[in-house]
Amino acid sequence: MTHTIRQATADDAGRLAELAAVTFPLACPPASSPEDIAAHLAGTLSERHFRAYLADPAVTVLVIDSGGGLRGYSLLVNRPALDPDVASALTALPSAELSKCYVHPDHHGLGAAADLMHASIESAAAAGARGMWLGVNSENTRAIRFYEKSGFRKVGTKSFRLGSAVEHDFVMERPLRG
Repeated sequence: MTHTIRQATADDAGRLAELAAVTFPLACPPASSPEDIAAHLAGTLSERHFRAYLADPAVTVLVIDSGGGLRGYSLLVNRPALDPDVASALTALPSAELSKCYVHPDHHGLGAAADLMHASIESAAAAGARGMWLGVNSENTRAIRFYEKSGFRKVGTKSFRLGSAVEHDFVMERPLRG
């Protein structure tokens, strides 16, 4: 299946929110409540929020575009980590956060995620980052394996609020330059 990875535009905000509504729940722990997932989608991954991300000069959103349909996206934040647990764990500075990296389940196993990760790493390096970090739920073994294959290693832990629940994430980091 052919696809193009490109930088998202404001016109993509609605389609990004629709894609997030499909992909985000797949990354949540099995015990996550539908109410907590819905609260997170409304409070972080709505069309309004994507419009704000796309307008923020420190944020880059890349999309996998497959003939006009979005099949995946990543969201990079190119500013210092605010969470003290994250900031104290990072070693490759300045570092960009890979805040979101999701591929539609119909495209899992087809190489799209690896292509998106490669483009995300290139984008962060081009913006001057020497490292990239992310938070991943400690129960999401599929994502952890993918990130490890992509060169990330566990360097710490942090908390993540999902609606009314507090989840536990691994902080993973990878260098971008030698």
